[in-house]
Amino acid sequence: MNTGLNTLPDQPTGHHPAGRHPTGQQVRRLPVPADPARTLRRGSLAGAAVVLVVVHALAFEGTGFQPALLAEGAEGMARFIGDAFPPDLDWEEVLKPSLEATLVTLWIGLLGTTVSIPTALLLAVLAANTTTPNRLVYQAARAVLSFFRAVPDIVFALIFVTAVGLGPFAGVLALICHNTGVMGKLWAESMEEMDHGPQEALRTAGASRLQQVAHATLPMAIPQFVGLLLYRFDVNVRSSLVLGLVGAGGIGLLINQSIKSFQFDEMLTHIIVVLVLIIVVDQVSALIRRRLAV
Repeated sequence: MNTGLNTLPDQPTGHHPAGRHPTGQQVRRLPVPADPARTLRRGSLAGAAVVLVVVHALAFEGTGFQPALLAEGAEGMARFIGDAFPPDLDWEEVLKPSLEATLVTLWIGLLGTTVSIPTALLLAVLAANTTTPNRLVYQAARAVLSFFRAVPDIVFALIFVTAVGLGPFAGVLALICHNTGVMGKLWAESMEEMDHGPQEALRTAGASRLQQVAHATLPMAIPQFVGLLLYRFDVNVRSSLVLGLVGAGGIGLLINQSIKSFQFDEMLTHIIVVLVLIIVVDQVSALIRRRLAV
């Protein structure tokens, strides 16, 4: 009997075949569109890998990178090392002059680091966009730092050797110039990355730009400045060794003379003394950095 009510067909129960709707109709599966961003990333990575391989192939070709030549020259290296052992430990002729020259090398690295602080700090303040509102001054300071940083310290040493003659003074001047560029850039970036809340508070209170730098920026940056300065001192001590090879004094000069005179046992003595100096400088720098971090 018709009751006037519309009845729904019995709903099927249980699981349905894959790809079919419960009503029995075929379900059309649409393909998932590819993610353009993911495709672009994959293409960029593949392109970068190809470029990297090509660049390295050109670099190997341009530098004549052939490990086989190193294997062929192993006999010559073994003979060179054999001539250097045992080191010459004669006190008057070798060891005493080596220690004195090493001390000069340490002084070159020290003065090349510390004497450059005023100039590097001034240029750093001018080259940080948080402390220098004038874009022209900012760009000029950045250009000066880039110049000092781009010219290698050994080139500065050659220039100053022609100006003031052979000796450690030329090495000190060379390190001052190069270290000014490096330290100025590192300090400028440190000031740009630090918290600017105290500086903004002073600016809001009416403090001048100089007062903001002196009472907010620099006090907060001093620990990081000292850490970077110790790192540069470590690097400059090593650099002063190389500068001695071009006549800038220090232990590098004795190493160069030993090599030219084929006194390889003396050369080894000088290298051992330098190794001890580098280890001592590393340990002292690490100790100071740990004390600053506490």
